[in-house]
Amino acid sequence: MQVLIVGGLGGQIGAASKIAMARGASVQLAESVTTALNILRAGKRIDLVMADITLDVGALITALSRERISVPVVACGVGNDINGAVNAIKAGAQEYIPLPPEADLIAAIFEAVTEESHALIHRDPRMTETLRLAEQVSRSTASILITGESGTGKEILCRFIHRKSNRADKPFVAVNCAAIPENLLESELFGHEKGAFTGAQARRIGKFEEADGGTLLLDEISEMDVRLQAKLLRVIQEREIDRLGGSKPVKVDVRILATSNRDLEAYVQSGNFREDLYFRLNVVNLDIPALRERPGDIPVLAEFFVRKYSEANDMPIRPISPLAIERLVHHYWRGNVRELENTMHRAVLIAGPDEIGPEAIMLSGTAPQPAPQAPPPQQQGYGASGPDPRDIARNNVAASAYNPAYVNQAYRSSGAATGGYDTSGNGTYGAPPRQPAPAPQDPYTENARAAPASAPTDIADDRADQGVISENGSITAALVGRTVADVERELIIDTLKHCFGNRTHAANILGISIRTLRNKLRQYNDEGVSVPLPGNG
Repeated sequence: MQVLIVGGLGGQIGAASKIAMARGASVQLAESVTTALNILRAGKRIDLVMADITLDVGALITALSRERISVPVVACGVGNDINGAVNAIKAGAQEYIPLPPEADLIAAIFEAVTEESHALIHRDPRMTETLRLAEQVSRSTASILITGESGTGKEILCRFIHRKSNRADKPFVAVNCAAIPENLLESELFGHEKGAFTGAQARRIGKFEEADGGTLLLDEISEMDVRLQAKLLRVIQEREIDRLGGSKPVKVDVRILATSNRDLEAYVQSGNFREDLYFRLNVVNLDIPALRERPGDIPVLAEFFVRKYSEANDMPIRPISPLAIERLVHHYWRGNVRELENTMHRAVLIAGPDEIGPEAIMLSGTAPQPAPQAPPPQQQGYGASGPDPRDIARNNVAASAYNPAYVNQAYRSSGAATGGYDTSGNGTYGAPPRQPAPAPQDPYTENARAAPASAPTDIADDRADQGVISENGSITAALVGRTVADVERELIIDTLKHCFGNRTHAANILGISIRTLRNKLRQYNDEGVSVPLPGNG
């Protein structure tokens, strides 16, 4: 373990260093917060920071957070300085050590602060097979792509691979590509020199250099901008990086693990992910089954979370009743292990004194409903078996955003509202009326089905004449005179209203990443456009 001591610790720095080294730690010293930040920016592996409370511990922790340097901080002070201890904890320090230091106390804090809660709990044969394959490939140098739904435990599997690899004693560095803005992700990965851009006040080592010799996890890599993907491909091929503002490349030795909860092959086909990068990352693919596909893991995970949150809340550990287990096993678990963890945390808090019964298992969400089956074909061309012009118009989302009423106008003009389409030219309609599809249970889908019915029905003749569906189903005349930015903005806002403010659902409908949607909404807010609040229509 690497420990960084910041400040003089009230003259007790020698005693604290000896105790830390006696526990197998390597110690580095920094006289000030600025010196400590420079050491951390240089990418040197630090597992724990011990900071003197006479220094500005809050400034240190704020700087670490701002620069996304993840390392636990423990405050140290002479005697029983209650005010100093309280201020340090409020600033974000994880623990407080009174000085002069006690060996047993420091040892306990070392263990508590640096302990990683990344246990791999499993019992189901499907997960056992996944772990067997993961351990088999862990000692190789090959890149590994870990896929699976959100909440299945992809990062935990990555840490398992690192622990089983030949690089286990080297750094494991994780980068969430979806959480860092696009304009900062390049600097975060490759680092920058002082003055490389506005705000670059000091040289900063990137995650690749920080992980040199070890493992780098690129979490949610599907959210990375395509332009940055090209630079990442070169790094993987050449094993060297270029810092922003740097004059020469820097060699790195990094084993790359990447995760995604999307279908990357479909992303490649749609042009959102580089095919050559996909093949570079996908040397080995480990797909983690969803929790509902490994029911054998549900009881053992539930018991683990009960123990964890009972201890965290200083409550007795109660057994889970058979009826509660049965309810857990039969739930769909759209949020997977993350949803199960929250469910059991809640159950620990509200359960009775003797056991955790089914009444304490408060579940939300249901399995997605299958799409309704299309009716059998009845005739060629337009009719009950042909494409509904409302669907054609609705599929052209840009036009629908501009003029939703056009959908119904196209429907009425076609004659479908009276039972079919005139395919002979004599005004007769041979197809029977279209049967309504079963109403889906998803409120978003239900709202989408109901939307055309609530659209205005009276459209001026000149407007109707402009909205013409061409042979390939596109609508263009209604958009003439408008900029692409205007249409895009109106489409995004209308889609967000349709989803009652739900950003994630709107991004899925629009076919863009949640990060891109958030950036667009932030831009619209700056422009004074009214943006629906999360959860509101």
